[in-house]
Amino acid sequence: MIRRNAPAALAAAFLASAAQPAYACASCGCTLTADWLSQGLAAQPGTTLSLRYDFVPQTTLQSGTRKVDFGAIALPSDREIERYTYNHSLTATLDHQFANDWGIDVQLPLLTRPHNTFAEDTTEPSYSDTRGIGDMRVVGRWQGLSRPGSVTGIEAGVVLPTGKFRQTFKSGPEQGDEVDRGLQPGTGTVQAVLGGYHLGPVTPELGYFVQVTGQKAIDERAGYRPGSFVQASAALNLTRWRNVTPQLQISYRHTWRDSGRAADRPNSGGDQVNLAPGLSAKLGSRAVGFAYAEVPIHNRVNGYQLVPKAKLSAGVLFHL
Repeated sequence: MIRRNAPAALAAAFLASAAQPAYACASCGCTLTADWLSQGLAAQPGTTLSLRYDFVPQTTLQSGTRKVDFGAIALPSDREIERYTYNHSLTATLDHQFANDWGIDVQLPLLTRPHNTFAEDTTEPSYSDTRGIGDMRVVGRWQGLSRPGSVTGIEAGVVLPTGKFRQTFKSGPEQGDEVDRGLQPGTGTVQAVLGGYHLGPVTPELGYFVQVTGQKAIDERAGYRPGSFVQASAALNLTRWRNVTPQLQISYRHTWRDSGRAADRPNSGGDQVNLAPGLSAKLGSRAVGFAYAEVPIHNRVNGYQLVPKAKLSAGVLFHL
């Protein structure tokens, strides 16, 4: 396990990992992982509380790997044409490491998602602003495979259906109709989480982590089952400075299509590869702040979907 006198900056750098925000939209979610500060220090018992804000502005219409020019589309169209979706997520995370190899991590997001789209056979846009508490994520971990100087863990848990999923359009031709399930704050389903991770030093001034996580819905709710996904992440952390730790993370996620009569199956799922430079900084004896910009370097979507040009994340973690 990581020694008590290991550099705090090394552990702080791992703040940019394992917690995927609970976005319902199929392939758009932020892939930056963000609870490794607690897991990086998991050799020591204790509790941390973090608040993280994610902004994912989906403004580029894409089909497969190519961009679609909205101005070249004649309206009305025989298919829905989305204009924008702005995803705002504020996630509270409570993490506790027991005085052994076990720990638990609980996350609850608060979401707001302004969305503008031209429905099939319409010439005027419809507008929605789904918002509220999202689905709660509860994950336990076991780090019995760890060795001095590094941490190796296995994690498993569930995503609980705490978010609403029947909000409606506010204006336009679709006013009063329910918004697509993939854009609701919650999925309405229980999802299983399984993964593993490893972190440690490359040199005294360079740390790394790798992590693989999968998530799969184990039931269907009101005709909808969100697509499963698997994600792999890796990062390097420069720890030569006492209070500031730069990090570079790369991640790959494959998302399967949503299913069920209420799903937009043809326009869900895909692949994304993202590069996320950023840093964490010590704000006091018990607080660490962090900020990251996640830049897509490859997107492949099924059907027609909106993708972001960049994703932003920032937050603070407190040792209680």
